[in-house]
This record gives sequence, structure tokens and C-alpha cells, in this order.
Amino acid sequence: MNPRIARGMELGLSKAAATQLSRLHSPQQVQDFVTAIPMNFEIDGGTALSVAEVLKQNRAHCIEGAFVAACAFWMAGEPPLLMDMGADVGDDDHVIALFKRGKYWGAISKSNGYYLRYRDPIYRTLRELALSYFHEYTKRGRKTLRTYSVAVDLRRIDPKLWVTNPNFCEDIVDVLTTARHFNLVPRGVAQHLRPIDRVESIANKVDEHESPKKKQKKKPKPRTAS
Repeated sequence: MNPRIARGMELGLSKAAATQLSRLHSPQQVQDFVTAIPMNFEIDGGTALSVAEVLKQNRAHCIEGAFVAACAFWMAGEPPLLMDMGADVGDDDHVIALFKRGKYWGAISKSNGYYLRYRDPIYRTLRELALSYFHEYTKRGRKTLRTYSVAVDLRRIDPKLWVTNPNFCEDIVDVLTTARHFNLVPRGVAQHLRPIDRVESIANKVDEHESPKKKQKKKPKPRTAS
């Protein structure tokens, strides 16, 4: 048996699920796979789906996509590393999967917009990597990214909690949010951050998948007599 498939099954995945992830041989392929998963808009309430549930339900948001990417890296013999990026009040945190090529960090990221996605392995430190997301990490015109965490190695956590958990992966969410975080914005500087302009605001509204909530708000076109 393919050793990657065998490793995935050791983690608790079905053979079919393990086979899916075993085909991902580069960070680019991992990112493309994660990007292709339909966006999870959490219509029925908040979720933190495990790898198995993401593949079963075919939907994911940031932390769920990061779980999938981390699992694929682990199956390929690389450490499954995640990083939490903390946002200011009124915005959501973002979770990415980390990888290294030589001494340099890169990231896999599940995002409906263009700006919080893949990062090439060119960053010398996790701070540099986190800062690459800063200017486009916005909410209502404000730049809201404030902190980044240490790399969290999921090998020290039972795979039953994030690879095959059929329920909300609360334990892993807690691990990420309570991990040591570092400030990105120096004290006293937040008040001087420039709001994004009109063009930047328009660009940030480009999404890959349309939210069902937005579809519901659209008014049907009036019928015309035939």
C-alpha cells in the first residue's frame, strides 16, 4: 500500500479519504485542493469540522481548511503546523497551515476572498509571514490584524480530536486561541493606521463563493409580459 495512504488510515481516515490527500505532492497542490473545497458559510451555526468531516461534507472555512492541509503535510512526512492570527474586536481570527522550504516559511490558507490565501515560502520568520496578511486583513474599512501565534504542532494532539472528530473540534480551537501570541502593531500605533480606500474596499469584496445569505437578499427580477 502507498505509505501516504497507510499513514492517513493510521490517523483514522477511511481509505478513500486518505487516498484523496495522498495525491497532494506539493504545497501548491495542497492549496489548490483546499481552495477547491466549497466555502462553509456556517448557515446552521458555527462549526469546526475535522478533516474527515470536511471531506465528507465537502465544505470548509479557514480552520477547517487548515486541518486538511496539516493532515496532508503529515501524511507526506512533514509536521502538521498551524498558526492562529488574532484580530481586533469586531473581526474574526484566521488560522493557516504552515510549511517550510529550507529556512523559509510559507502558508496554506482557506479564504473566500483573494487576500488571505497562499503564501510562498519566502518568509524568514513567522512575524514576517503574518505581516504579509496585514494590509488586506480588514473589516469595515479598518485594518484589524493584531497578533500571531507560535507554530502549533498537531502531532502532540490526539488525531481523534481534529482528524476524525465527528463533532465541533473545540479542543483544538482552545489550543490555538490559548497558544502564545505576539503583537504585530506597536503600542500607540493602531490609532494612526490608514483606513483602506474605495478601490481597496471594492477589491476586498471579490469573493470566490457567494454566500447564501447574500443570495436571499437579492430581489427577484420583475417578470415581463410575453
